[in-house]
Amino acid sequence: MSLIVTGTLGIDTIDTPHGGAERVPGGSASYFAAAASAQGPVRLVGAVGGDWPAEHRVLLESFNNVDLAGLEQRSDSRTFAWGGRYLDNMNVRETTFTELGVLEEAPPEVPESFRDSELVFLANSHPSVQASFLDQLPERQLSVMDSMDLWIEIANPELHALLERVDGVMINDSEAEQLTGVSNPFTAARKVLDLGPNFVIIKKGEHGAILVHRDGTALVPAYPAGSDQVVDPTGAGDSFAGGFMAYLERTGGRDFSAIQSALAWGTVTASFTLESFGLDGLKNLTIDQLEERVEILRAAARIG
Repeated sequence: MSLIVTGTLGIDTIDTPHGGAERVPGGSASYFAAAASAQGPVRLVGAVGGDWPAEHRVLLESFNNVDLAGLEQRSDSRTFAWGGRYLDNMNVRETTFTELGVLEEAPPEVPESFRDSELVFLANSHPSVQASFLDQLPERQLSVMDSMDLWIEIANPELHALLERVDGVMINDSEAEQLTGVSNPFTAARKVLDLGPNFVIIKKGEHGAILVHRDGTALVPAYPAGSDQVVDPTGAGDSFAGGFMAYLERTGGRDFSAIQSALAWGTVTASFTLESFGLDGLKNLTIDQLEERVEILRAAARIG
């Protein structure tokens, strides 16, 4: 088996009530790959510009399980850059700037050596770009996509076409309501199932996540961290996805029970990201550390 992620690599500038960080590694593919690497190998496909800091590559290379053969550096282009400011409750953020850079160009090709990938995560990007990646991965056995409110608004036909092709989708509760017109997340998820996927995961931030699968439903709470442990929420959703997909790759599970267990592994992986700026919380992360938090999460979720 093999796990691949396609998405963005970026340069982030972040301001939170706990401090700030300038020009740190960011982007959906970066967080996903770093998070997944704690459990096993992951292949990354993405593009950066000539301004991409050398230390960002060094950091990604320090995650020994991340294969960067699909990373293109375009010397005459600019790297995607984003700035955000989190408000006091850390659930609301304001975008201070966005520089699309390479995202305005043609997406990178999947290397021939990656085209046998069996588990595919399509991190947030335009649905037509995500579809083009699927077309290059004929050996896929499980494909999961992320999306956002912008594509629901401006690329709805392309998004619906993609939903017919993937096995799973991850969106947050407001995006689920926007996509379906239904506020109840369980009902909204079932309506998304009618569009094609086998399962839907609705992320609810500090309130955990909901899984609606054709074979059942499940809930997972957020990891019970203290408010003082949440330093920077950036990348938590992508880290959740990385931990989730890496568990399925590592165990070989595909059924409802396996996907339910993968929710816990995604949740605890994201909890490490929250504790530091950028990718710092994922550095040197081990399966033993993840297992310890999974047991804490299971104990917290136990009823009766």
